[in-house]
Amino acid sequence: MEDYKTVQNDASAEMIERKSRFIGYCRPVRTQDEAVSFINEIRAMHRQATHNVYAYVLREDNIMRYSDDGEPAGTAGVPVLEVIKKEGLTDVAVVVTRYFGGILLGAGGLVRAYGKSAKLGIDAAVRIEKIYCNLFLIRCDYSTYGKLEYLINTEGYILKDCAFENDVCITVGVKPEDVEVFKKNVADISGGSAQIDEIPGEYITKEIK
Repeated sequence: MEDYKTVQNDASAEMIERKSRFIGYCRPVRTQDEAVSFINEIRAMHRQATHNVYAYVLREDNIMRYSDDGEPAGTAGVPVLEVIKKEGLTDVAVVVTRYFGGILLGAGGLVRAYGKSAKLGIDAAVRIEKIYCNLFLIRCDYSTYGKLEYLINTEGYILKDCAFENDVCITVGVKPEDVEVFKKNVADISGGSAQIDEIPGEYITKEIK
């Protein structure tokens, strides 16, 4: 299970380039059907637009697709795709809508305008990292909890949940390669008193600042 970066929410941003209006949209997607649905949604919103250019990158089968939607080959869809790849994102679709303003931009101008619009749309979204973790349910006394909290915060483990009852029950995400060290640290800190149970792992979302 590999970690990956994507966006958390739909977002959009627009700009004017030599009287042409460009609107960059992005959305998190997981399948081709979701990506195509998003593209069609934007097309329906902007039926009068000159072009609705798109690109998307999926973890599913390592799929990458793009379309110039009538712009000169390589001047629209490719720049949008390259922005997604440069930003290190996957499971994301971007559509850039253009309303022609009457002034030709030339090939270089189109590449810059579509790339910039895609970047603006992506930057308007919250970026997140999906980190695959083994999950551990730890039950400890209150005196041990403070030490465990410090360990979690300083060693990069992820505190997923915490419940304060007669004892403290915490759920911690640990990267697979760190599991053995983590279990040893918990045992050492608690003097062996903390109860550690492994539960099914999952992807944990971490916002990228």
